[in-house]
Amino acid sequence: MTSYLTEPAPKADQPPVQREVEVVSAAPAGAYVQLALAAPEVAERAQPGQFVAFAVGGPMTANLLRRSIAIAGTDPGAGTVTVVVAPHGPGSTWLAERRPGDTVDVVGPLGRPFPLPAPGTTALLVGGGYGAAALVGLAGLLRSRGSRVLAVSGAADAARLCSVDDLGALADRLEVTTDDGSAGRAGRVTVAVDELIGESGVAYACGPMPMLRAVADAATAAGVPSYVAVEESMACGIGVCMTCVLPVVGADGLTRFSRSCTEGPVFGGDRVRFADVGALPWDVVGADAMGVVAP
Repeated sequence: MTSYLTEPAPKADQPPVQREVEVVSAAPAGAYVQLALAAPEVAERAQPGQFVAFAVGGPMTANLLRRSIAIAGTDPGAGTVTVVVAPHGPGSTWLAERRPGDTVDVVGPLGRPFPLPAPGTTALLVGGGYGAAALVGLAGLLRSRGSRVLAVSGAADAARLCSVDDLGALADRLEVTTDDGSAGRAGRVTVAVDELIGESGVAYACGPMPMLRAVADAATAAGVPSYVAVEESMACGIGVCMTCVLPVVGADGLTRFSRSCTEGPVFGGDRVRFADVGALPWDVVGADAMGVVAP
């Protein structure tokens, strides 16, 4: 399997911090809620592709596990960090209900950021649903390095699109797709990816696993390096619990379970064994010790 890394996947320059921070603003964003947090130490450390982990439910809650959410943007000058919350279960719903003046306990920035291509490389950014928010900071950084930015934002319907205006302000070309045709072009993001991948020197994606697999496959077929920010559930966010592991092929050609929160959330798209996510492949390092045999 070919490695498409243009440079080693970077680690964070500075360690994460845990702070109780104030919610500066809360605004609806279609089916989601966008929160801005007064978190200057996180803002000055964060790089595109990293995430933060929130304690949810308040001091007496039974929700013991943190909720990990991608960083949508930072303003180091103002000391703010922005996230987009998709309310699903009780934890994320509680977080989406926070209002200006409320405080939340947050740890970040966590995880490895997106590797960057050579300055001037044309980049394709593909976001699915609220995953598009994680690409806004990357788009701005790439533009500052002289890259032409092509972007695709897709979702099931118009209400689930995210960060379309922000990406549109930064991208040289933006394509919007919805499964039901309620906004942009009807169809999945691949209708636009197939058109744009040939113009690109590198591809980045954040969104649901099936979309990440489709983008990675299209990039690999075109001979273009790709990086995907996975959305695996992260119970701890710091590499302890092992609940977010994925089968990933290393530089030596061997498959190991990699922790999304520490080795990721960004992986080379050609390295993730998407078909085996949620399974225990027979050839993963250590599988023999667990009694797993080849088919």
